[in-house]
Amino acid sequence: MTDGKILILGIESSCDDTAAAVVADGREILSSAASSQTELHEKYGGVVPEIASRRHAETIDAVVKDALDKAGKDISQLDAIAVTAAPGLIGSLLVGVSYAKGMAYVSGKPLVPVHHIRSHIASNYPAHPDLEPPFLCLVASGGHSHIVLVKGYTDFEVIGRTRDDAAGECFDKTARVLGYPYPGGIYIDRAASRGNPHAFEFPKCRIEGAPLDFSFSGLKTAVINTVHRLKQAGSPIPAEDIAACVQHTIADTLTSHLETAAEMCGCVKIAIAGGVAANSGLRQYAGKMCEKHGYRLFLPPVSLCGDNGAMVASQGFYEFEAGVRAGLDLNARATMEISDAF
Repeated sequence: MTDGKILILGIESSCDDTAAAVVADGREILSSAASSQTELHEKYGGVVPEIASRRHAETIDAVVKDALDKAGKDISQLDAIAVTAAPGLIGSLLVGVSYAKGMAYVSGKPLVPVHHIRSHIASNYPAHPDLEPPFLCLVASGGHSHIVLVKGYTDFEVIGRTRDDAAGECFDKTARVLGYPYPGGIYIDRAASRGNPHAFEFPKCRIEGAPLDFSFSGLKTAVINTVHRLKQAGSPIPAEDIAACVQHTIADTLTSHLETAAEMCGCVKIAIAGGVAANSGLRQYAGKMCEKHGYRLFLPPVSLCGDNGAMVASQGFYEFEAGVRAGLDLNARATMEISDAF
């Protein structure tokens, strides 16, 4: 503890970005460092797990040291070490967990395991000092599309989820079909700003008996079939129009489900998190929906939408305060419900 503040080092390696950060009291980011693997995976059109884990092992030490140096702290000044332990790519997770366990053993500092989706939700806390549970949060990324009722800092209930593809995966697959580089989400967003969002009518799936659940596999298939038909006919591919229609369909679907969830739960505080939270269309649609109902909308800055160490440190603070600890037998888990305990 420094100046009465609890300092948490957060370590993130659940997919292809190695990241670390030091956060005070769960809200004040003292430093953030990261190493991106985008160039490594770009030629494959997606993350190759074996390559990702190897690069994590090569860079994690330098990234953690960079985070500590930027914060002007050393290990002795930390109150705990938080690490993403689930869910994610198992090889990538193991690198971060193993490194964090080594740091905890050498320093004698408490080891705090953190759930990846919980930490994405926590990315809103440094940006919004007044955001406190309960609130409703849409977590949308390449691997997740969840509507989560945040009852407390460590108390979560998933009330809606995707039945197949996640929203971010649909963006990436659309980008691949249209010939945009990986990762495709940002290219779809840019192209959509120049396209007609009503040029094509793509399906918006509703699941009978589960009004809060999502399904994006039909949308992905519709995009693939549309492009295939145009190619077969020898017609030009209106990539910007297709991008705009896909973005409109995903943003409208996510926002309408979130609107239904807010009405069902009586929530007036709405947050969005995850990589897709950086999408301009989703931010615009969610903003209009919240304005219509008088809800307060909380969005993380774009820099905290993707995987980062600050979100792990932020959620780590609240887990630490709740007494969550792990021993040196902590293991990574590829899958884990957000409501489960380590």
